[in-house]
Amino acid sequence: MEHIHMNYYKQTDSGNISQIPAYHDGEGTFDVCQLFEKQFQLPIKAAIWELSPGASEGMHRHGDDQELEEFYYFLEGEAVMYAEDEKIPVTAGDSILVPHGVDHGFKNIGSNKLKVLVIWGSPKPNQTE
Repeated sequence: MEHIHMNYYKQTDSGNISQIPAYHDGEGTFDVCQLFEKQFQLPIKAAIWELSPGASEGMHRHGDDQELEEFYYFLEGEAVMYAEDEKIPVTAGDSILVPHGVDHGFKNIGSNKLKVLVIWGSPKPNQTE
């Protein structure tokens, strides 16, 4: 649910949840809450994803058709993040930034739900001197 005030926007995640199939041929389903989908003026998108035990985001990369960086902040649970050939254990309080062009994904390896804040957008252009 969203409340519009003169000076700010407020959104409660429990009022805007959609269940969707796992992204990028992953396993299971995601409960997704898009955050300020129409209000952001920044060149980003943001969402909270909740995954049941065993659910995963499949391996994928951004850069061929659209350059995107993705930031993952793990709010609850435990997972393994994959970046190319690396396996990175993550728990609540950990964050991962995946640059464009890097093959990545993650899986909930815990016995409880995994809750993740995901922010993605186009990286800033290379600065030439």
